[in-house]
Amino acid sequence: MPSRLRIALVALIVLAASACSTRNVVGDGDDAELMLRGNDPVAYHTVGKPVKGDPAIKTLHDGLTYRFASESNKKIFVAAPERYVPAFGGYCASGAHYALKARIGADTFKIVDGRLYLFGSPRSRRHWELDQAANIKLGEWYWENETKDRPDRLQNWYRYTFRVPHYKTDAELEAEWQRRYGKK
Repeated sequence: MPSRLRIALVALIVLAASACSTRNVVGDGDDAELMLRGNDPVAYHTVGKPVKGDPAIKTLHDGLTYRFASESNKKIFVAAPERYVPAFGGYCASGAHYALKARIGADTFKIVDGRLYLFGSPRSRRHWELDQAANIKLGEWYWENETKDRPDRLQNWYRYTFRVPHYKTDAELEAEWQRRYGKK
């Protein structure tokens, strides 16, 4: 490969990586690394739905900003943050067991054994629930051993190129769901 082409390729990879994150965050006002799209992490557990946090009521945890609907929710979070931090850095739990980091919203979720899991859509959650326990176990393994500290775009490029052995397409998962549960 000619040296100019190599330099251009390396520059492109570095540029792409610099625009990536290792957590599913957004920027909003003064908060450049905002988790859960500004939703209150405690409210998922106590109210059972996403509740927008107040930009004036916030805290930092592991360099990321979390907002809260009330001072009391902030105190609850600060006392035990790991209980409320979303699994897999806030990326879609349905992609985690494939070692993928899908940037998603924070409206579709499920709490399993006290842990918050987020999904890109009700369908992705439904597919994940086909084998929830195995998907959690695999997702945690990939998160700790491969994906946690890798920028999302580079990780996804790698895993879309070199898929995990148990990878299933959306069509395959939907067919499996239809076989089990039929059409709604």
